[in-house]
Amino acid sequence: MGRWEPNARGRLEQAALELYVERGYEQTPVAEITKRAGLTERTFFRHFTDKREVLFAGSGRLEELCVAAVAAAPTTASPMEAVAAALDAAAGAFEERGDLVGLRQGVIDANAELRERELIKLASLSGALADALRGRGVAEPAAELTAESAIAVLKVAFRRWIDGGRERPLRPLLAECFDVLRTLSARGAASAG
Repeated sequence: MGRWEPNARGRLEQAALELYVERGYEQTPVAEITKRAGLTERTFFRHFTDKREVLFAGSGRLEELCVAAVAAAPTTASPMEAVAAALDAAAGAFEERGDLVGLRQGVIDANAELRERELIKLASLSGALADALRGRGVAEPAAELTAESAIAVLKVAFRRWIDGGRERPLRPLLAECFDVLRTLSARGAASAG
């Protein structure tokens, strides 16, 4: 094995995902991941803190992408339009990795520990979106409610996308979920009045 291996991180991610699908997450030790990738355990731990993080390593980049999209939304955009722009950007990232995203979600769905970790990452994304909205001057509780609503939309649309075999693009599913949310809000406002 050479001293430097190109794309070590990508190779480790690919090897881990393949093994998680073949054997299950719990039954896959780091040593097997590194063996399949043709790398050392030391290299693994240089890129990931543990074997869970192989599945969640992109969370930070996704958060940055979403926060940047909120910041870049037109100043005339409502808070909901700003988070819709963020989810649209996220959809592009998910759709680019289609098959891998589907495999990854299957591994997460099969393991309670990973489902819990995913919820923690979604809570972090919600907090980042709320902070980005506050940075745009959105007051509380609107910033937090908008961010939490966006996460609910993402979860429902993403699940429909995955369960539908990714036949329909994610972006229209997100738009449909936002439309349903607006309809529910309009109905609530009408019945309160």
